[in-house]
Amino acid sequence: MKAQRGLMFWMFWLAASVVLAFISLPLLALLLRPSLGQLREAAMHAGIRDSFFVSLEGAGLATLLSMLLGVPLAYVLARQQFRGKTIVQAIVDLPLTIPHTIAGIALLLVFSRNGWLGPAAAQIGLSFWGTFAGVVLAMAYVGLPYAVNASMVGFDAIDPRLEKAARSLGAGPWETFAKVSLPLAWRGVMTGLTLCFARAIGEFAAVVLLAYYPMSAPVKIYELFLQAGLNESVAASVLFLIIVLGLFWILRLLAYGRRIERTAQR
Repeated sequence: MKAQRGLMFWMFWLAASVVLAFISLPLLALLLRPSLGQLREAAMHAGIRDSFFVSLEGAGLATLLSMLLGVPLAYVLARQQFRGKTIVQAIVDLPLTIPHTIAGIALLLVFSRNGWLGPAAAQIGLSFWGTFAGVVLAMAYVGLPYAVNASMVGFDAIDPRLEKAARSLGAGPWETFAKVSLPLAWRGVMTGLTLCFARAIGEFAAVVLLAYYPMSAPVKIYELFLQAGLNESVAASVLFLIIVLGLFWILRLLAYGRRIERTAQR
């Protein structure tokens, strides 16, 4: 039996090695392709730098929007049972299931100048077609499900008796949420926001269809690929990849740092 179990794990590790190689080799080929001179030239290119800032600012605002709207929804879904709950959860997951080109076209039908909400938004000075607001909106659309789902898992893991105990000691609903529920679910919330940010900053199809300008980094890199070929786009891709991986690593540390620290102390 032990020999069979050992063989099973060896086979599983073989499969794992294929997966790791499949993920790592294309990234390794990308990182090793450009020279330092090409990287320096890409970093000095004003259009590339501007596109990086658009992506970073847009993803940050999209994540903030997802936190303000998605975390309350996650708490409701984790704590309340109501008719149609499965429908609400299915709606939240829709951006995960539909192709993002279709998502971009759907957003156009609602938020463009002649869309359902476009004229009303224009009345208060909001325009989403060809603007930074459109970039943020498209990023939030594709990233919001990650914020809601991971936060819901975090809230669902909390024992409701802890919240009831806080209420019995005189804490109101808002105080209980702020001082008990949210701190205990913080890891799940941070995981959701990290995934939301990662998904938003890399979005291409919905952004290019709804806004296009100002160009985010994925849109600018695609334009470089079409206009100048592979070599011109590789250096910009590597710079953006380094920035994204660095930010993702920092966010992961914020989400899991306390757990790692506690494990080390043990």
